[in-house]
Amino acid sequence: MGLVIFRNLDSGEIRPLFLPTPTPTRTSTSYSLEGETHFMAGDLDKAIAAYQLATHAEPDNAQLWAELARIQTYSSNLLTTDAEKSARMQDAQASINQAKELAPEDSTVRAIRAFVLDWSASLAGAQVSSLLAEAEAEAIYAIRLDPANTLALAYYAEVLVDQQKWLQAQQNANQAAKQNPNLMDVRRINAYVLESLGEYNEAISEYQAAVDINPNLTFLYISIGKVYRHLELYDNALEYFAKAANINEQLGVKDPIPYLAISNTYVQQGQFLIASRNVLKALQINPSSPDVYAQLGLVYYKGRNYEGSIPAFECAILGCTAEKSCEVRDCDSTVDPAVTVQGMPLSDSTVVYYFTYGSVLAGLHKEGDDYCVQAMDILGKVKAGFSEDATVMGIVTAGEEICSD
Repeated sequence: MGLVIFRNLDSGEIRPLFLPTPTPTRTSTSYSLEGETHFMAGDLDKAIAAYQLATHAEPDNAQLWAELARIQTYSSNLLTTDAEKSARMQDAQASINQAKELAPEDSTVRAIRAFVLDWSASLAGAQVSSLLAEAEAEAIYAIRLDPANTLALAYYAEVLVDQQKWLQAQQNANQAAKQNPNLMDVRRINAYVLESLGEYNEAISEYQAAVDINPNLTFLYISIGKVYRHLELYDNALEYFAKAANINEQLGVKDPIPYLAISNTYVQQGQFLIASRNVLKALQINPSSPDVYAQLGLVYYKGRNYEGSIPAFECAILGCTAEKSCEVRDCDSTVDPAVTVQGMPLSDSTVVYYFTYGSVLAGLHKEGDDYCVQAMDILGKVKAGFSEDATVMGIVTAGEEICSD
């Protein structure tokens, strides 16, 4: 009997006493529920991480890949630089392409792919038209697969707005809202359509309806605040931007966007000191973002603190050392992290920073310094990239004339 027991122990048929209980393997459903919970809570980074684990647990599930792509796309709204947004949208495209490969005839997969392509188009430069055309084709195919797919109608409406097909966009948005008014995406997109048509009060109501469905998505509060700011209802705008900041603080989410929105609102009111304080708060959250340094430089410039704008623009455009970045963000080197900043390349979204920096350098030039040398270098890059833009070239020419004199 003893020999039999030893043999069975050796073969594994009998297990020794007091071994630890095997750890259960989490299912894809468990991870996806966690991801959905984080999304509803407004923590999109954690939602993405959970859905990525879900796709690892069940890599052949197209719906998991599609939902991951949807959340990745929305999360790009919380990033500050084009480079960060482009990287996130590339991730979203990879996820939705995987979903399409797994389920090419799934209406919702094709609808979400239209959404991903549409948001990618805003960062595509010369490829905007082709990406929007592909997004439109995906949305039309999704509707053909399932005419009752509300998300497909809503995303199609968003694509149509970005193609400036206003009447078609409104028709599709209205139809989606009639079919299912209880989807956040539907109410958000209906608000976007109304905002694009200049129906701002109705847009605010629709954005608020989206908030009522999902009260923790900060990008919805930012959208409402921007509409109020456009209407010059600054107190209302600040209220919604502050709500977004409070949600992030409660969740422990490090997001500078609400503070930048607050800063821009104070700039429009001519209150540059409090505006700069909010950008500095944004820099505490994200001290490596060149875009935030650029926005600080712009606030200083508009507030006529020209000297102060120069190091901020330098960090944003040329990059700067940890010592210089600490100086710009007024940090405590014994407590705050040492951060080296990489400069931003010239693009449609950064050209305003470039020509403002060049103009400040030219305007503050004095005999014996090298400001004009730096200004001509910056303005030369702008001239090479935007020679056909009359407004930009007027600013470049003025700067060049100051330095040539």
